[in-house]
Amino acid sequence: MNDIAAKELVAYVTGIGVRGPGLVDWPQTEAVLCARQPYQRGETLLPAPETLPPTERRRTGRAVRLAFATGLEAARQSGADPAQLPVVFASSGGDGDNCHEICQTLASANRALSPTRFHNSVHNAPAGYWSIAAGTQVQSTTICAYDASFAAGLLEALTQVAVCGVTTALIAYDIDYPPPLRAARAVPAAFGLALILRANPQPNALALLRVRLDTGTASRLGHHELETLRATIPAAEGLVLLEAIAMRRATTVNIAYLEPQTLRVTVTPCA
Repeated sequence: MNDIAAKELVAYVTGIGVRGPGLVDWPQTEAVLCARQPYQRGETLLPAPETLPPTERRRTGRAVRLAFATGLEAARQSGADPAQLPVVFASSGGDGDNCHEICQTLASANRALSPTRFHNSVHNAPAGYWSIAAGTQVQSTTICAYDASFAAGLLEALTQVAVCGVTTALIAYDIDYPPPLRAARAVPAAFGLALILRANPQPNALALLRVRLDTGTASRLGHHELETLRATIPAAEGLVLLEAIAMRRATTVNIAYLEPQTLRVTVTPCA
C-alpha cells in the first residue's frame, strides 16, 4: 500500500452515509454542513440492522448497528449491491460496550463469558455481521490506527480502488466507552460515516477525490460544535471531507493522519 499511497489516488464518491449526535443521514448532514439547517446536537440514533436475520440482529451491539446504518445508506444511495461490494471497516476502538461488559465479568466472582460476548469482542465483528446480512463472499478489510483510523481507512479503500479497479466501500465508526474505560478513552459519542468509492465516473457521482500524502496542517471545521466532534471522535475526522463535498465547489482539505503526515484531498464536485 505504501508504494501506491506515495502517488495520487483517485476515486469518485457515489454514495455517503452518516450517523452521529444530531445527524441522522447524509441529506440532513449536508444541509447542516452547508448552513442551510441549524445543527442541534442530540443522541446518535442507531436502528437495528434490518438486513440481518432476527437471531443475529438480537446479538448486535451499537458498533455493529452504527456500521450498518451508515454502510447501507451509502450503498443504497450509490446503487451498489452489498453482496458484491468489498468493504474497508475502520474503527479506533471497536465495541467499547462489549469490552466493558467483558471486563466486568472477568472482575466478578462468576468469570464465565457468554459466547455472544466473546464473538462480538473481535475487532472485525461488524465485517462478519455484514457478510451474513449481504450473503457476500467478497473480501473485507478491518483496520485500526487509533486516532488516525479514518485516514488509514480512506487510504486503504482508495488503494483497493486504484489497484483492483473495483467499487469499494469505506465504513468508519466509533462509539463512546462507558465508565470507567471512558477515563482512558474519552470518545464522547457514537459517530459513523460511509463512502462508496468508484474508479470511473458515474452519472450519480457526487465528487471526484484526488488524494496524496502530505505534511500540511490538518483542516478544521468552522462550526464550533461540529469541530468539537471532529476533534474528539476519530471517525468524525471525516467531517472535514464531508463538508468539502457538501459545499459543492472545488477545494482542498488536509485530513489528520499519522503525524507529521496528513492526507491532502482535492475535492471536485461532479454535480
